Amino acid sequence: MDKRDALIDQLLAENKHLQARIAELEKRLGLNSNNSGKPPSSDGLNKPPRVNTRSLREKGKKPSGGQSGHSGTTLKQVTHPEKTLLHVLSHCPDCVMDLKSHEVKGIIRRQVFDIPEPRIEITEHQAEIKYCTGCNRKVQASFPETVNAPVQYGPKIKSYAVYFQQEQLIPEDRIQRLFLDVFNVSIATATIVSFSKEVFGKLAPFASMVFEAMKLSPRKHLDETGFRIGGKTQWLHVASNETLTYYHISPKRKSLLSGLRGIVSHDHWKPYYKLKKVKHALCNAHHIREINAVIEYENEGWAKKMKRFLYFALACKRHHDGKVPQEKKKRLFALYDRILREGMHYHESLPTYSLKPKRGRSKKRTGHNLLLRLDKYRVDVLRFLTVPDVPFSNNQAEQDIRMMKVKQKISGGFRTVEGAEIFARIRLFTSTMRKQRQNIFTSLTQVIFGHAPQFF
Repeated sequence: MDKRDALIDQLLAENKHLQARIAELEKRLGLNSNNSGKPPSSDGLNKPPRVNTRSLREKGKKPSGGQSGHSGTTLKQVTHPEKTLLHVLSHCPDCVMDLKSHEVKGIIRRQVFDIPEPRIEITEHQAEIKYCTGCNRKVQASFPETVNAPVQYGPKIKSYAVYFQQEQLIPEDRIQRLFLDVFNVSIATATIVSFSKEVFGKLAPFASMVFEAMKLSPRKHLDETGFRIGGKTQWLHVASNETLTYYHISPKRKSLLSGLRGIVSHDHWKPYYKLKKVKHALCNAHHIREINAVIEYENEGWAKKMKRFLYFALACKRHHDGKVPQEKKKRLFALYDRILREGMHYHESLPTYSLKPKRGRSKKRTGHNLLLRLDKYRVDVLRFLTVPDVPFSNNQAEQDIRMMKVKQKISGGFRTVEGAEIFARIRLFTSTMRKQRQNIFTSLTQVIFGHAPQFF
């Protein structure tokens, strides 16, 4: 009987362990972009239904469509059109009377906006050759600095090629077909690549200026993502704010930008805490996704309260235009601590986690680990309440890094480090110019002429 009881106890223990293991594996399989830090692209075709989620945008202030006071971009008639077609009224449309000799009483104007037939304009530069009797030799006039070959492509063609390739992410062979179909000009793919190399070299001073400005910016966003280069994973780091974007490619994920100052917003990747002379603001959108997993798989009460608290704190900040009164901040901090204590008490009352590692410290439940992190880094979690211009999330960096991942999806990666660095520097430029509300195509043309635009 004792052996049977011992066997039953053993089987019950094993069953309990297996149930915990199954629950753990099911939870891992159920992680998606709604309840973890996984990107939406990893969801594949089985995208999760977006239920019980809330947008961080403030409701009511900005409804769909044009905003109040917005001038709009509706087509408007111009004073001096390039072409005018007069439609003559020679006969009355009703009685067919001849009206050719009658006086015109008025004109109704309608304008059609269209693009003229694209065509290549060829400019021939001729330099005179004369015989100088003073020097007793032939001399010639100088060509413009940019005209240095018997036949070459002009700055507009170069700008279009770079814009299509690096900004619109069109592959070289499709750009080649585009130029042939639209402009009837044949350009080798190697030539298209050379245009981007030329712009890359001319943007070196601009990239350095952006980096120096970013280091001194009082507030910046940081993020990183894997980049496939030559079949190997390297890393793309981004540092950005509302007016500047800086990209940095490194073979090591922990090769962080140096010399940063101010407040850095990020997603709690631990190496960021090795940065010196900075304060940290953690992304609460990431926290909410992790809390969603705890609610979905563990159904822990404190997690539901913490989620409501974060949304409520964000609403308070918006209500006070970023400057939350001190008394209200104290009450919010006290509520935050109360939720943490409730969560800690709940986990301390639970039995020891049945999934123990083969070595090292005992494994803690997912919710318990999240609680410990929210407790240890409470100042950084709530930085958005204490500093008016610190945002609730790290969305700025995620937006700036998103198109870089789209490029990787299109091409599958880069063949060389040089190609990846060319792409990163040109995107650094176009992203910054877009934030500065500058025309991207015009800005690229200025770079090719050797005059990179300045930022403010």
